[in-house]
Amino acid sequence: MLQRTDVQVSAGTEGDLAALTDIYNHYVRETPVTFDIDPITPDDRRPWLLSHPEDGPHRLLVARSTEGGQVVGYATSSPYRPKAAYATSVETSIYLAPGAGGRGIGSLLYAALFEALAGEDVHRAYAGVALPNEASIRIHERFGFRQVGVFHEVGRKFDAYHDVAWLEKRLH
Repeated sequence: MLQRTDVQVSAGTEGDLAALTDIYNHYVRETPVTFDIDPITPDDRRPWLLSHPEDGPHRLLVARSTEGGQVVGYATSSPYRPKAAYATSVETSIYLAPGAGGRGIGSLLYAALFEALAGEDVHRAYAGVALPNEASIRIHERFGFRQVGVFHEVGRKFDAYHDVAWLEKRLH
């Protein structure tokens, strides 16, 4: 069984695109944690990948198994909103491959992400968590996020309305 000691974290690359898309599409098809309704293709996902360079405030970090290099999860920091005054804020997220949760891999990814962001001009990190999602709330709280509000019934997926909790973390 894969544990956090069996993975390495590094910047995501073009070669990871298919695996990253597969992980994301699992959540699109099977869960309400993302509000995308239809699975996407790697070509659809390429602009997202390219918007996360190896340095700067918008990062994509990938967890790969040390044996075989299989992608088992990823964490991102992305622009919070497009207007210039939001430039020092990021929105963060974690996605793990099915079966990879509960093994410390998400914590390993977030630790690496926040370490990378420590040298950047980023003041706050935000996370939107579709509810219910106790695991996501727990990891965000473990990393110092605090809930600041809930958007009630903001998204409809699988014929049900879902709330989204918003959490924030001060970085600098």
